[in-house]
Amino acid sequence: MSDQAPDTPIHLEGQILLADPSLRDGIFNKSVVLLAEHNHDEGAYGLILNQPTEQTVGDLLTADEFEPLKKIRVHLGGPVGQEHLTFAAFWTEDHDLRFATRISAKDAIIRTQQPGTLVRAFAGYSGWTQGQLEDELRKKSWITTLPQERILASEHEKKLWAEMLREISPFHKILAEAPDDIFVN
Repeated sequence: MSDQAPDTPIHLEGQILLADPSLRDGIFNKSVVLLAEHNHDEGAYGLILNQPTEQTVGDLLTADEFEPLKKIRVHLGGPVGQEHLTFAAFWTEDHDLRFATRISAKDAIIRTQQPGTLVRAFAGYSGWTQGQLEDELRKKSWITTLPQERILASEHEKKLWAEMLREISPFHKILAEAPDDIFVN
C-alpha cells in the first residue's frame, strides 16, 4: 500500500481486513472485517466477523415468526449503529466466497434453508468515510487478504484473526503468535 500514490484508487470490496497488531485498543483489536462495500468517493462498509456477543437472535426477536433464527449468535459488527440488528449470509460459488449483507430477518430465514449457507446476525457495523479507509491502509493499520472458502467452516470467534494471519506468510505467523505485550515474553 505504501508504494501507491495517495490519490491512487484502492478497490477492496469483498476482501478481508485483518487488524494490524498495533490496533490494540478498542473494538478493532484482533478483528477480522469483511469489507462488504468500498467506494473511494463514498467510503466503506464492513462487518467484524469475529466478535460474538453473549446474545442470540432469540434474545432480541421474540416473535414466533423468527423461530428459525433464535439460536443464531449475535456478533458485534462494528462501532456504528449497534442498536440495529442486521443479517448476512455467506456461501460459496465456484470455490469463491459469496455474501449478502444487510438482509432482512425474513431473507435470513430463507437463506438458513439453503444448503451450504451460513447466516450470521450483527449488531452494528464498521464504517469509514470517504478516504478514511485508504488513509488507514497507508498507515498500515490493516492487513488485506482475500476471503477463503474455509471461512464458512470456521468459528467466528477471536481466534479467527490469528488463524487467518498465520496463512498469509511466515512473518504474519510470527505476528499471530506474538503475545499481546511483547515485554512479558
